Amino acid sequence: MAYDRFLAICRPLHYGTLMGSRACVKMAAAACASGFINAVLHTGNTFSIPLCQGNTVDQFFCEVPQILKLSCSDAYLRETGVLVVSVCLVFGCFIFIVLSYVQIFTAVLRIPSEQGRHKAFSMCLPHLAVVSLFVSTDMFAYLKPPSVSSTSLDLVVAVLYSVVPPASPDSRHNGMGDLLGED
Repeated sequence: MAYDRFLAICRPLHYGTLMGSRACVKMAAAACASGFINAVLHTGNTFSIPLCQGNTVDQFFCEVPQILKLSCSDAYLRETGVLVVSVCLVFGCFIFIVLSYVQIFTAVLRIPSEQGRHKAFSMCLPHLAVVSLFVSTDMFAYLKPPSVSSTSLDLVVAVLYSVVPPASPDSRHNGMGDLLGED
């Protein structure tokens, strides 16, 4: 979505050629592949951990930190390795988003009309809000020490990062129509 916003604002005349179906398929494939690799690493690591505290998870889905609480072995090194790979994937995406938005905001601030700047910012800020919500709650859930654990707080955080971002109107929104005045 950051790339879509970047093209719509910074390269509007090239949007149709740069954001064609081939580019969309490549970006979707890259997102699916990185998500799949991350999921396989976490799943493989999780299934290799012996559970000794039952198999009941205090969540509405099986989340890695909750499963690790049930483990009777010290899976610190394995989980650290998987976490490093995950952080690298997330950091790469985060850098891409930050660089896209630096260029977007630079271009938006050069727009002479205040109405044009407002329209461009109103197109970008919801995406930034959703990304910020996802990243901050995800970091809280996965990087907090196990001693700071509350079942109700963990549940609220899990809902915030797994349900709210995909359900937000921004995740189903194409920025090009807004920029061209179409709705």
